[in-house]
Amino acid sequence: MTLFDLSGKVALVTGGSRGLGLEMVCAFATAGADVVITSRKLDACEAAAASVRALGRRALPIAAHVGHWDDLGRLTDAAYEEFGKVDILVNNAGMSPLAPSSAETSEELFDKVIGVNFKGPFRLASLVGQRMAAGDGGSIINVSSSGALMPQPRFGPYSGAKAALNALTTVFALEYGPKVRVNTISAGPFLTDISKAWSPEKRESARSALGRPGRPEEIVSTALYLASDASSYTTGALIRVDGGLY
Repeated sequence: MTLFDLSGKVALVTGGSRGLGLEMVCAFATAGADVVITSRKLDACEAAAASVRALGRRALPIAAHVGHWDDLGRLTDAAYEEFGKVDILVNNAGMSPLAPSSAETSEELFDKVIGVNFKGPFRLASLVGQRMAAGDGGSIINVSSSGALMPQPRFGPYSGAKAALNALTTVFALEYGPKVRVNTISAGPFLTDISKAWSPEKRESARSALGRPGRPEEIVSTALYLASDASSYTTGALIRVDGGLY
């Protein structure tokens, strides 16, 4: 279990105030890491930070919009001012609105989806990755989606953005290696807040080998593996955590 020990580490998790992000925040803190938690709503970040502090770790809640370029510079500077380093970056924040059709997708919707799912992770991984590479190294985890591997109509911008995020994993693994490892978690359907809008059937079953959506805590073991020394020889990889979707 010492391979998964994160004592003395600092993790930065976008979209860390709820859903899969919050699961990873609490898992990292339980494993010994201090955590920077960011999302658009400060009160939600502060609530997540309280959970981290209850586990005996330090937490820094910061409101930031990952689709806004300048916010990410401010976020990075605040994390390094508070902790002096970032050892683990999780690009988890995302959005997947359903469009009426490709032809009816507005420029505003397109830009918003690309900004949150691709532009933001690119900018933040660039800012943090170069500091990691100049320092003691680290691990970057990009949370992608099965939508990039099995794209469907009405999700064109989202699927394209997540496919681009998968490509970024290779780019940054090569650019910031060997001191920085960069990997992708390709997440399938999980019973997070977004699933409240699903039909009862979709909440209970999935077109997958396991036949069901994932429970939020089922992301934790893969995230801990990629964040820790347990994955010391894993970089540029895409790990599907989707129950065997087909």
